[in-house]
Amino acid sequence: MRFNCIFLCLLVWCCFSCCSGKRADHATCIDSLQYYVNPISATSLGHHVLFHRGVYYGIWGWSSNIYLRATEDITLLKDKELKNVWSSTDSSVGNIDDAELHYIDSKWYVYFTGNDNNLDDRCIYVLENDSPDPMQGTFKLKGRIETDREKSVAMFSTVFQQDGRLYLVWCGWPSRRVYEENQCIYIAEMKNPWTLSSERVLISKPEYEWECQWVGIDGNRTAYPIYVNECPQVFRSLRQDKILIYYAASGRWTPYYCEGMLQADASADLLNSASWKKCPVPVFDQNTSDKLYGPSIVCFIPSPDETEYYYLYNVRKDLEDMFISLDKYEVCMQKVEWDKDGIPVLGCPLRQDTLLRKPSGTRRTTD
Repeated sequence: MRFNCIFLCLLVWCCFSCCSGKRADHATCIDSLQYYVNPISATSLGHHVLFHRGVYYGIWGWSSNIYLRATEDITLLKDKELKNVWSSTDSSVGNIDDAELHYIDSKWYVYFTGNDNNLDDRCIYVLENDSPDPMQGTFKLKGRIETDREKSVAMFSTVFQQDGRLYLVWCGWPSRRVYEENQCIYIAEMKNPWTLSSERVLISKPEYEWECQWVGIDGNRTAYPIYVNECPQVFRSLRQDKILIYYAASGRWTPYYCEGMLQADASADLLNSASWKKCPVPVFDQNTSDKLYGPSIVCFIPSPDETEYYYLYNVRKDLEDMFISLDKYEVCMQKVEWDKDGIPVLGCPLRQDTLLRKPSGTRRTTD
């Protein structure tokens, strides 16, 4: 009897100690099936996650391979096994990066950047799979997207549809390498998911000071100035009347890496550069109070019941060796809040011991 009382007291003390600690510890005490804390992954999950018919698909391009993983609970994506769904057998299509998965006209397409070991030859390739499930079937290489006559660098591509027309948005160079590098955002219309039907149109170039930071906090720098607009992601306003393009700005090797935003009326001529207006300040920036730097590569996803929206992003806590360790990012997720015009308000990263409720409709499962 005495032993049971002592055991019970110890058990109560342990629970109290756990639940009275940091909010991150509190999350595990309350209900890990309903709540989460950031980061949802201690390493990068890739550049893109797609939600389709109740499932979140994460994609990762590495070396000569494309990998996929799937989950019904986005906070558990990091725990799912990566499946190799395609491997390049062509030496000119290697160093795969920036992969995205899209579902267009009942087929799956993967857009990724590849090169032949020459960074000046980076270009966009497309894979196609007609299986209902992207984890099944066969992905086949459709080829390279010719983005301009000079075959300038093209990378970080994404696609979207508007009024029955398909568009490609990507990061590219105005011309071949020079002694000052500008990474810009371009748009073009597509004849099909692997072929452009229009000339590329420049819609954003680095121009503000916050887009042109290329010297790291420790003084490390590239051989010459590199001004960056990259990693475009397309989203829409709450009323669907605006097309929004979020993009990462400044050097990834600096703590000043952040998110900018372009917007155009959904009814406008999207191939007219004048249709696109740039926000003059970052829309998602570092949180220096909680030492969260370089928030970027935003990817928007709906909740499982599609009543809410969330955004995934990469962030760094360590300012050491930023120039060398470009991939030392954690992945976090926050709920989208909206302003009076239906434009997302991203702000800055929340502190990482904040207890957050999982997206609406997430199934209570330990799987």
